[in-house]
Amino acid sequence: MTYKEMQDVLMKELRLYHYPVAVKFFYDQAELDAFQAAAPEIHTPVKPMTFCQWEIAARMQGQIVFSDVNGLGCGNAKFCFGWKDLDESEIKGHRKYTRDQDQADRFVRTKPRLKEGLLGVVTAPLGAIDGLFEPDTVHFYCDNMQAYHLAVDYMAATDTHPLRPNITMNSSACGGNVHSWMDQEFNMLPACSGSYNAGKTERGEINVIIPGKKFGAVMDRLMDRINAASSSITRPGDGFPGADICKNCPLIVFKKTK
Repeated sequence: MTYKEMQDVLMKELRLYHYPVAVKFFYDQAELDAFQAAAPEIHTPVKPMTFCQWEIAARMQGQIVFSDVNGLGCGNAKFCFGWKDLDESEIKGHRKYTRDQDQADRFVRTKPRLKEGLLGVVTAPLGAIDGLFEPDTVHFYCDNMQAYHLAVDYMAATDTHPLRPNITMNSSACGGNVHSWMDQEFNMLPACSGSYNAGKTERGEINVIIPGKKFGAVMDRLMDRINAASSSITRPGDGFPGADICKNCPLIVFKKTK
């Protein structure tokens, strides 16, 4: 399947509200040059903003966004991307979440962090990346039941159980993607205090992040289930994956009359 076909299946079968976001971390200049030459259209931040705001354009507007450190105005993301060393301002920014200064220092130091040398980051709708790059991660902003379907398919596809998400203070989108790529693990986490408002997750969306190298296997598992019955795990054969109907309820039943 092409990435465009994958996106079409996911939007239809899981009833996604947002496009899945393909994230790419560029360390190789030649690879970055090839992407920039091949991409039909690239958007860049006019002013520095947060990483989760870069993803807004990808998942809501279908835009391919590229930026280097100059377009990033979030200290949390800069630290997770290896674009900023640990400093007092970063620790101070976490003091309000922690019991004391020492705990804030330790918590920041245990965040996932990329190695130095990152040239830039791309966030793009999954369906727009064919012929441009292979994603390092695929990031979903979805509801509880959609997240559950993705988690179950990942577990089955990769023979992994149980899943152990990595949740950090104030770094859900940025730190969540870094962890998923570096550790090649599924990640599912709530919005952090920064991404809740800045990243526009006021609907209560859940972050689901899947390593790009394992994403094909997850799609294969989903297609197997669709071909066998339907995309729904809770009600196999039902076309809607999150039907809010009590299991085996004798009252909520419909029959064809014409």
